Amino acid sequence: MIDPQRYPRLSRISIPADLRTFPEDELPAIADELRAYLIEQVAQSGGHFGAGLGVIELTVALHWLFETPRDRLVWDVGHQTYPHKILTGRRDDIHTVKQAGGVAPFPKREESEYDTFGVGHSSTSISAALGMAIALQRMGDDRKVVAVIGDGAMTAGMAFEALNHGGGMEPEPNLLVVLNDNQMSISENVGALTQMLGRLTGSRTLNAIREGGKKLLGDKNKPAAKFVRRWEEHWKGMFVPSTLFEELGFHYTGPIDGHDLPALLGAMKTLKGLKGPQLLHVITTKGKGYGLAEGDQIGYHAVSPFDPAQGMVSKPGAKKPTYTDVFGDWLCDMAATDPRLFGITPAMREGSGLVRFSKEFPDRYFDVAIAEQHAVTLAAGMACEGAKPVCAIYSTFLQRGYDQLVHDVAIQNLDVLFAIDRGGVVGPDGATHAGNLDLSYLRCVPNMVVMAPADENECRQMLSTGHHYAGPAAVRYPRGTGPGVAVEPTLDTLPIGQAQLRRRGARIALLAFGATVPAAEVVGAELGLTVVNMRFVRPLDRTLVLELARTHEGFVTLEDNVVAGGAGSGVAELLNAEGVVLPVLHLGLPDEFQHHASREQLLSEAGLDADGIRRAVLARWPVIAAPTPHRAIG
Repeated sequence: MIDPQRYPRLSRISIPADLRTFPEDELPAIADELRAYLIEQVAQSGGHFGAGLGVIELTVALHWLFETPRDRLVWDVGHQTYPHKILTGRRDDIHTVKQAGGVAPFPKREESEYDTFGVGHSSTSISAALGMAIALQRMGDDRKVVAVIGDGAMTAGMAFEALNHGGGMEPEPNLLVVLNDNQMSISENVGALTQMLGRLTGSRTLNAIREGGKKLLGDKNKPAAKFVRRWEEHWKGMFVPSTLFEELGFHYTGPIDGHDLPALLGAMKTLKGLKGPQLLHVITTKGKGYGLAEGDQIGYHAVSPFDPAQGMVSKPGAKKPTYTDVFGDWLCDMAATDPRLFGITPAMREGSGLVRFSKEFPDRYFDVAIAEQHAVTLAAGMACEGAKPVCAIYSTFLQRGYDQLVHDVAIQNLDVLFAIDRGGVVGPDGATHAGNLDLSYLRCVPNMVVMAPADENECRQMLSTGHHYAGPAAVRYPRGTGPGVAVEPTLDTLPIGQAQLRRRGARIALLAFGATVPAAEVVGAELGLTVVNMRFVRPLDRTLVLELARTHEGFVTLEDNVVAGGAGSGVAELLNAEGVVLPVLHLGLPDEFQHHASREQLLSEAGLDADGIRRAVLARWPVIAAPTPHRAIG
């Protein structure tokens, strides 16, 4: 529970209605308490950190000025919403964020009426808020709608699609977009938009002149008003590059200091009473108020539990390389041997393991900002000219580029390698970040080679295999560390479509894909079963599957992917096509969106740990409880 001695004001605020009982002159003190409380709680639990510290004043101002939840407040991405959650009934539970049964790390409609739109991927807030504004307007409802979007999220095409629509409508929708500009997404923002916003200077005088001119000229549709408005926008663009937003039909205000509460409130009070689409540009600092986070905005984007007095301290001793580390090292090693290799990331340099590559091969490194569709088609264009692009992307984010994967890469059979991180169960970030669908949505695409490694060294081999394959290929690997297999420095490849028989047993064959192989080996050894590391989801090892079908009583397919349309479905389709009648038990992730919890907890719940696999096999074939003599395959 919150300490009322340390937090005399915040302890009295359970919901925004409580906040609105305080006079305006106490809001800066409330912001100070909220910032201190956020530092204390996230240091205890871990979670997203820097983004929330940057929007403390903005969050207080929004909930104090607008009548939430009646007025609709739509947040983008969700990294910045911990202060919002603290002020909206989840203050005493915020330390449970990302934990099973605890507070969700992102806005979640079923968690709170204040979370008006669920979100985990960026750049959706303007579209969602515009939809709300249109629906409310058509129903004669005068409540306000506010979208808060970061400058990093503004680099995605979807945000501009929404601006283009909202700014060109008649009647004009009543929508306020708050552009939170801190020059950061997870790492530094890139691109022309970032450069444009970086040129912005104070423009309160210009806005004052603009508003005064509006009152003087009256009806905006009069010829004189139209002429002056056009002249004013071009003149203003000489000083402040706001013309982009103005030309899209949004009245631009700013930039203003997002940590200056009186200035924020003053601007918002004015905008709250205006009709039509408005855009308020605020400048904030990611990690504001915690010096270490301000000085290392990338490192403090998300944190593990730490001592606020010391900050994050690296633990001594050697660490097992993660699959992301394996990919990052392979990318540099392969690039050193092949000048045609280019690396592409949609704003996930750190998360996808491209930091070293960006430094060693800067001319071949491309961060395209939060633009997954563009990343995939950019790779396709490179491949047209003989390059060997590697598109490093999270499984959940590749969903946003699926049309481009199909139309621009696969149909043209172009030589693009997809390094797909966070495949399968991801864990604490919840359903929006899970990679539970990729084997299903990749397996059905003609021309694709789809691989899933059982260990770290095999991941490196598969990356080399995909790089040398003349066509589209994908290597899909999980978050975190693997079983701890040593990674060889060579760049060896694997035969396309050839599985690995890990253990020759009897009666039942466990056909395991990717991260499920180690657990399958444990169960296979206990019950005397055959274990196969399938390696390839597409193409399957047809020869081995049919051979095992002739010598076994049944198959168990295992994958950390949904069963529907997944790798196991491919095995069943193969057997059916060959006229082979054989019992097949499909084990995979449930037909539902999993909640946030640790990866281990979610695998256990899905029955994909050794205990779960053993129970499922024995429930289907109780007679195999007595082990049969076997021999291991070297």
